[in-house]
Amino acid sequence: MAIEWCMNAKIPIYYHVAALYHFAQLPDYQDRKAPLLTLCNTHDIMGTILLANEGVNGTIAGSKDGLQAVIDYLSSWDGFDGLSAKYSTAEEKPFFRMKVRLKKEIVTMGVPEVNGAVNPGQYVKPEDWDSLTSDPSTILIDTRNDYEVAIGTFKGAINPNTKTFREFPKWFNQKADEIRENGETPKIAMFCTGGIRCEKATAYVKAQGFEDVFHLQGGILKYLENIDEDNSSFNGDCFVFDQRVAVGHGLCVSDYIQCHACRMPLSPEELQNTKYSEGISCHHCYDARNDEQRNRYEERQKQMKIAKQKGMKHIGSNS
Repeated sequence: MAIEWCMNAKIPIYYHVAALYHFAQLPDYQDRKAPLLTLCNTHDIMGTILLANEGVNGTIAGSKDGLQAVIDYLSSWDGFDGLSAKYSTAEEKPFFRMKVRLKKEIVTMGVPEVNGAVNPGQYVKPEDWDSLTSDPSTILIDTRNDYEVAIGTFKGAINPNTKTFREFPKWFNQKADEIRENGETPKIAMFCTGGIRCEKATAYVKAQGFEDVFHLQGGILKYLENIDEDNSSFNGDCFVFDQRVAVGHGLCVSDYIQCHACRMPLSPEELQNTKYSEGISCHHCYDARNDEQRNRYEERQKQMKIAKQKGMKHIGSNS
C-alpha cells in the first residue's frame, strides 16, 4: 500500500480504519450476522461490528476497497442509506481478527427499551453548532465519561461526571427534576466523540418528555475537522478510543498517552509525576491500587514488551 500523508500531521500511513454507526430499525439483525461476517472475511477486513434491533456500530480496518465494499453493503439495507463512516489511518495494525456481535444495544446505556432509532433528537451540523449552544436558553450537556471530558470539552458544557454511559440516565433523571422544578422548557443540546452516544441520549431525553432536543452531527471529531481553531468553542483536545489517544483541531494527533491501569489520558507533564509507571500506574490511580495489583500490572507490562519484541500482540495490550 502506498504511503500517504494525513491532513497536516506528517505521519506515514499504512492501514485504513473506518468507524461507523447508524441508528435504524433492524428487526432481523440476527440473520444479518453470517453474511456480513462472510463479506468482511472475503475482503480481509478486521475489527468489530455490533448489530442490534436499533442499528449497527463498529470500527473496522483494511484496504480502501475492502472498507468501501462493507460500507456499500450496509448502506444497501433498508433504512441505512444515510450511513456514513469516519475514516482515519494507523501505522500499526489496529485489529487482528474480525468479529460481528449481536447485542441488545449498539451503544450500551442499559435501557434497551429506549431504541436509538425511534424518535431521536435533531441533528445539528458543526457549522451551526455554536449558534445553538451560545443561546442562553440552551442547556449544553457532554455525554462522555469523566476521563474524556478531563482533557477537553465545549465552552459552557455541563459535565455529568459519569464513569460509564450507563450512568447517564440516572444523572439526567436528577437533572430533569431540577429543570421541571424551575419551570423551564429549554433547548437541550448534547454531544460526544463521534455522535453515537449523544444520539442515543437524545432518544432517552425525548422519552422523558422534552421536545427541543439536539445533538452534534458527527460529534466532536466532525466539529474539529470542519471548524477552524480560531473560530472554535471547543477547548482542549478530544479523547479517542484508539492508538492516537487524543486529537485536536484538524484531527492532528495530540501528545497524550493513556494510562493502561485506569485509562486516563496523560499529558507529557503528567508523565513526570513520580506515581507514573508505564503500564502500571499514574497519579490518578496510584492510591486506588494496592501492591499486589501493581505487581500484577508490572508483570503484564513485561510480557507485553516481550511480545512486542517478538512481533506478537499480547492479549493485555491497548492496541
